[in-house]
Amino acid sequence: MPSAVLSTPPRSGITRLTNCRLLRGDALVSDDIWLNSATGKIISSQEAFYDEHAFPDESIDLGGRIVSPGFIDCQLNGAFGFNFSTATDDMEQYNKQVRRLNKQLAQTGVTSYIPTVTSQTSELYQKVLPYLGPSGSARFASDGAESLGAHVEGPFLNPNKNGVHNPAVLRTASDFSDLEDMYGASNLTPSSSPSSAPGSGDTTTPPIPIKMITAAPEMGNMTALIPALTARDIIVSIGHSDASYEEASAAVAAGATMITHLFNAMRPSHHRDPGIFGVLGVAPASAAAAATDNDYTDDVDDNVHEDRGSSSSSKRRGKLGRPYFGIIADGIHLHPATINIAWNAHPDGFILVTDSMHMVGLPDGRYEWTNGEGEHFIVKKGHVLLLEGTGTIAGSADPSLRNISSITLIECVNNFLNWSGVTIPQALKAVTATPAAMLGVEGVKGCLEPGADADLVILSEEACRGRRSLVVDEVWKFGTRIYEKGNA
Repeated sequence: MPSAVLSTPPRSGITRLTNCRLLRGDALVSDDIWLNSATGKIISSQEAFYDEHAFPDESIDLGGRIVSPGFIDCQLNGAFGFNFSTATDDMEQYNKQVRRLNKQLAQTGVTSYIPTVTSQTSELYQKVLPYLGPSGSARFASDGAESLGAHVEGPFLNPNKNGVHNPAVLRTASDFSDLEDMYGASNLTPSSSPSSAPGSGDTTTPPIPIKMITAAPEMGNMTALIPALTARDIIVSIGHSDASYEEASAAVAAGATMITHLFNAMRPSHHRDPGIFGVLGVAPASAAAAATDNDYTDDVDDNVHEDRGSSSSSKRRGKLGRPYFGIIADGIHLHPATINIAWNAHPDGFILVTDSMHMVGLPDGRYEWTNGEGEHFIVKKGHVLLLEGTGTIAGSADPSLRNISSITLIECVNNFLNWSGVTIPQALKAVTATPAAMLGVEGVKGCLEPGADADLVILSEEACRGRRSLVVDEVWKFGTRIYEKGNA
């Protein structure tokens, strides 16, 4: 008698994570979560099981650990020896270094980020920006962290608040052509030629490389240029600025929705002139009303996006009114009490960023760095980075981390958790849901709802000498596990 042939059911690409606590809103909810590596999405277990009769290929017991959306870092200058602001003659080598950084960065829990280029020459911007744009339809888990678009931090900054930015390359803008001359027109305006997304019959406009611009609104004609930028879905962030409260308020009314590293490189808040920080103190209803009363709409290029009523920048402005803001919780840039003041002023706008530089992950020493012209050096000593010869704090580096000697977003989360007394969900929201909302990608990034990208971080909890810590145990990208502690 012939032996029976047992057919093996086809693999579904579905993984079920069970016995875990999911970050949902302001709570940790005990529930399962289903991931589909074929689509790269979180899926509804009910729909998959009952409607599609699909079964998980694997069920993983997480032993009660926390499942968070993948972290989003909105200000990363470089890491692991690579600086986004340094170009080479061989741009293929530059691209390889970006890809290597993406894989290393993912091991820290960051699955999406905004690569930041500091104040530079127009030649450098136009050379590197095409390599830093959104990953778009390229959805390969093995690539690691993905870019959501570049952040150009300068050069339209106030020279009195330059920080480590080279004053020699700072500029003012009179009209939009000044921005195009600096960054390159193709890096600011979407192409008119549509492209087809893989696996779809639809056509989409290729994304432009630039996602966010930091500028000082009081310099030149910058405030009047804000609507032309937001019309292109470019986020305008106030930073490196000596703006008064009135000037900052005018920028917010014009469409600025973000503040770059709040408190650092800006006018200090005074009881009679609260400066940029003061815009966080405006009642939400008043801020929303001011944001809709825009005196600068006539400056928007009519040829860019005819229907701007539904633009993501308009939605961001209308939903929140007050701007979002970045906070560097490394224990160097800001006192913990200052961080708590910012949190209590506007918790829904609070975003943790690293502002990390390429020296993170490297030993103490003297490292080359360019800030627009010529060669400069930054000295790394312990957890402090100093611009040689000035004593100016240059960025973040903290050797207290496990596994990697650098300040990462998880360390910022842990600092905030311990300094402020916030809950774990509140601390994680500052690197997930809130940056996703600021970037206009809520529902796709920063949440664990069906339909969102299956970018996850599995966290365990530790306590030592009264300090609470979250530890990155696993990282998942597009439904595939790409990092597991101890197996890197």
